[in-house]
Amino acid sequence: MQKHESTIVDIAKALNLSVATVSRALNDHPKISAATKIKVKEQANALEYRRNTLASGLRGSRTNNIGLIIPRVSMYFHAAAITAIQNKLHLQGYNLIIGQTNDAVEMEKQLASAMFSSRVDGLMVASTFYTTDFSHFDVFIRNNIPLVFFDRVPIDFYPAQVIKGDDYQGGFMATAHLAKAGCKTIAHLSGPLSCNLYKDRYAGYIDALRKYKLPFKKEWVFFNELTPENALLIAKQLFVKKPYPQGVFASNDTSAIVVLEYARALQLRIPAELKIVGYSNDPRTAIITPAITTIEQFPDKVGERAVAALLEIMNGARRKKDQVQTPIITAVELIRRASA
Repeated sequence: MQKHESTIVDIAKALNLSVATVSRALNDHPKISAATKIKVKEQANALEYRRNTLASGLRGSRTNNIGLIIPRVSMYFHAAAITAIQNKLHLQGYNLIIGQTNDAVEMEKQLASAMFSSRVDGLMVASTFYTTDFSHFDVFIRNNIPLVFFDRVPIDFYPAQVIKGDDYQGGFMATAHLAKAGCKTIAHLSGPLSCNLYKDRYAGYIDALRKYKLPFKKEWVFFNELTPENALLIAKQLFVKKPYPQGVFASNDTSAIVVLEYARALQLRIPAELKIVGYSNDPRTAIITPAITTIEQFPDKVGERAVAALLEIMNGARRKKDQVQTPIITAVELIRRASA
């Protein structure tokens, strides 16, 4: 049988108080004594009372819930960003509702609809690799619900605030570092160019090759989802016959680790015969042997800046629906280690 769910009426009857007094006590109203608040909250716990925060929020036009849509919680960057986002929101009295797209556009559309139906007070989004049409977020713009994109953001204009890392500079720094370390040929493992991250990192790679007058070899540039499986297939192509590339710039650390392990299995000396640079400063890059040179993205700072931007909008910095938003670019840094 379904258990009766306790209400504030049950609490009021048990304590011989009015429903209004119980409601005020549960909401920490200043006119209710501390003793009464304690008594009411203890009785609420005893009756396993669940407050309907959604209904309360609807009455006040706010739910104190913020939505977050990300590709995968398992990714180091987004896991670190989530921690920073939740901590910052918690300090401001907000709850965080997280949805994971698994890099599927259709799932992203469903989550956007679910977040809107849940009446979140604001939404933060790191889009999928393949999102090029962002119209499923238009409902937030039309209803003046604060919307912030971070990390993976629209490449073309979209009327929402954008927070992104300086991926062009990161790609340039990684490639330039390999060039200055003596690499005459540099391979590049990129993700899909439909994603701003890889479009910008690839552009930085190309410009660094030009600056240092190094050759571009089409057969040594790859555009795939940067999974361990794909990285292994790419490594097998790179090292199927000599001459091997002297340097590899991988657009994520997982791929850099796979390339390093495959090269070591071939008994290539790193960094003497092959130099490797990854991207993201995943903690694994510091403990593998040799440790991998990488690009630090500062995911905690990106997450905190995304929250700050969202709160600025929520606290009155409302913008016109078609107003161009200047992207906020966060700095990156080259972390030098033994692999390059």
